[in-house]
Amino acid sequence: MNKSTIQLSVIALILVVVQVLVLNRICLFGVAVPLAFIYVILRLPLTLSKEWVFTISFLIGLVIDIFSDTGGVNALSCVIMSALRHPVLHLYFPREDEHTELIPSIASLGLMIYFKYALTLTTIYCILAFSLETLSLFNPWHLIECIVASSVLTTALLIGIDSLTLPRREKRL
Repeated sequence: MNKSTIQLSVIALILVVVQVLVLNRICLFGVAVPLAFIYVILRLPLTLSKEWVFTISFLIGLVIDIFSDTGGVNALSCVIMSALRHPVLHLYFPREDEHTELIPSIASLGLMIYFKYALTLTTIYCILAFSLETLSLFNPWHLIECIVASSVLTTALLIGIDSLTLPRREKRL
């Protein structure tokens, strides 16, 4: 195991515990739910095989489902989101040769590309999760509010988490 694998494993464990114990109980203004655990799926290396990405995404979603009593909504949403990582990244970062050994982050992609990447995948996740959770269009404006507010809040949270995990530069005199 290399350093980045251990670091991502520790981050995954921390974020899943924080999501289950703290963030699942937060709903700002009755619409915005922070979803920090999807950071792990966004941060998986692009060189990792699709089978491993799907397995990791499914397991993370399943753990959240078990503790949130959501019946597979998060697991399905995580797997679909992980399947769309490469196409979304190619949408904003089309050069294949420059990201062969890339772990998506602010440091490797730049702030704007990472912001678009995180916002798009977060919005996809929120559309899937909230639509599957409600299974009706009885109140479509509330559903749209939840999707938009949760996407914006989660993207801001993901950028904050990623900026905390940036490697520190040495101070020079």
